Amino acid sequence: MKTLNKITIAFALAMMISCDTDELLLEESISNQTASSYFSTPSGFEDLSKSIYPLLRPISQLRALTLNGTDLFSRATAWDMVGTQQNPGIETYGPEFTDGVAEVQDLWTYNYKNINRANTLITRSADLESFSSYAATLKVRVAEAKFMRAFSYFSLVQHFGDIPMPLEETTSANKEVTRVPSAQVYTQIISDLSEAEAVLPASNSDYGRATKGAAQHLLARVYLTRGWNFNNSLGGSTADFTSAREYADKVIAAYPMVSNYADLFPKKSENPTQQTFGPGDQNARNSEVVFAVQYSDQALTNSNEVADQVGAEVTPDVGNNSHSIFGGGPDEVPGSPGRTSDYNRQLGVHNTLPGVWRLFDPNTDSRYALNFVEKVYAVVNNPGFVPAPGVTPIDIKAGDLVLEFRDWNNPATSLAERGKDVGGNMDYAVINIDEIGKIEESNFHGVNKTPMMWKFWEPGIPYGNGFGQFDHPLMRSSEAYLIAAEAIVKGASNGSIGSAVDYYNAVVNRAVGASNSANMALEPNNLTSVATKSYRASGSVTIDMILDERAREFMGEGLRWYDLKRTSKLIERAKAFNPWIGGLNYIKEHHYLRPIPLSEIDLANSEVAQNPGY
Repeated sequence: MKTLNKITIAFALAMMISCDTDELLLEESISNQTASSYFSTPSGFEDLSKSIYPLLRPISQLRALTLNGTDLFSRATAWDMVGTQQNPGIETYGPEFTDGVAEVQDLWTYNYKNINRANTLITRSADLESFSSYAATLKVRVAEAKFMRAFSYFSLVQHFGDIPMPLEETTSANKEVTRVPSAQVYTQIISDLSEAEAVLPASNSDYGRATKGAAQHLLARVYLTRGWNFNNSLGGSTADFTSAREYADKVIAAYPMVSNYADLFPKKSENPTQQTFGPGDQNARNSEVVFAVQYSDQALTNSNEVADQVGAEVTPDVGNNSHSIFGGGPDEVPGSPGRTSDYNRQLGVHNTLPGVWRLFDPNTDSRYALNFVEKVYAVVNNPGFVPAPGVTPIDIKAGDLVLEFRDWNNPATSLAERGKDVGGNMDYAVINIDEIGKIEESNFHGVNKTPMMWKFWEPGIPYGNGFGQFDHPLMRSSEAYLIAAEAIVKGASNGSIGSAVDYYNAVVNRAVGASNSANMALEPNNLTSVATKSYRASGSVTIDMILDERAREFMGEGLRWYDLKRTSKLIERAKAFNPWIGGLNYIKEHHYLRPIPLSEIDLANSEVAQNPGY
């Protein structure tokens, strides 16, 4: 038997050797491939082209520097303690806001990582020029890289001013750091975007890639910002406002606004016991969204890269955390079972400032109900709940109202309208907007209770899960209307829609209806006043009106610091709306720029000048 086995094996080997070479199992060594050889093929270059998108996830989740420290959000909540408790955090522009803070470092690092990926793609594109069948696609991929490079440089130059501007792939260590003047950076951004616009398709079968409209939208933002010419350092002129309006018109023509604002965001029911929606119920792909960060499991931007920052602000870039990092949450209210998916977990990284509620008309503006949870409901039965010592117990059933944040224009003015926890008649707690964030001694609605800002909230996600599926919009055509309005106010001619009033009212009317009133507080920062004024434009539009409307339209979408920086309204509005900033009074003119990260300065072998004031 042993001899037979040997003969059989020998025969098989002989047959294999005699076979045609094409029939042999040939092994292709993937692990031994070099980047140069792999990226020099169309299939490898396609994979390389996808690498410029995943970092949009952690970049867009760096919200501490774009939301907090403005007139809309703060991490602090106890407004009644401003005079007695110091909070010198980075969002108050206090002594802790230095060149060593992690948020500043992350903003710098992630954007330069993305720039190097884009530079790598652009540099290596020359290796693919011999593939004639790939020539058209190659041009589009290079245009995408130029768009992405411009996207990151635009963020960096707004935050830091003069910055290093490498335009080629980094292939070896280099500690030479040279800050390029802001005006030169803007020239490069516009050049990249103009070249991208000329090549990019109007739509893309691989959803999530940059398109012609994305380049046009970013050009509108860039020209608008350069036109304001911060500190006369951007090389801007009034002609930039005309360019901004022209590009905004292109976006408006190609990306019509959806009729219902709520259709842009995850669908949900305010009462969780009547919830009929689940994770992923959204209308992410619609006519209004020009460019968005993708978060589905099979998205173009899916990867396993983990963010450097630990904590709630940035999660691993496999999911959208925006459903869980805005303030509020019903965990402590009666009828709440605690850690469940009914409301998920609200970490309170970004808490809405009380005056912001007063920018909306609660009766007509659809964005008011979408942004704020005005009523909290019991999820489970809580029989015999004692709202306060000596008060008759209340039998709370699932679905019962247990906490109401009253509309700012309809506050509870008598004790009878308040909850039994404070001696009133209601079987549920009632908090007026001017009381948001104040320390409450009642055990009925918890301590320091603040309402949820749940514009991005997705129902059905397990408690504490940061992996939402909502594709976060980076550009929407409603912004193009407000860009055009602002550009006209600053000197551009009227556009295809008409005057600044026409562009501005188009956004307002979508939210409130053309025939309804649109009344905000006359004095948004006087939290006890219910006097009103219309925010529908009549005759003229001001920059403050546009900033108010941008606050209503884009709350939490990551644009706010850029808006206030561009218009030089950061100090004025942050002091007026944010009690911590106004009370502590740390903010100064030099805070219109961020500090160059300490790590960048330490690693450089050349002299790197720090921004003034740091």
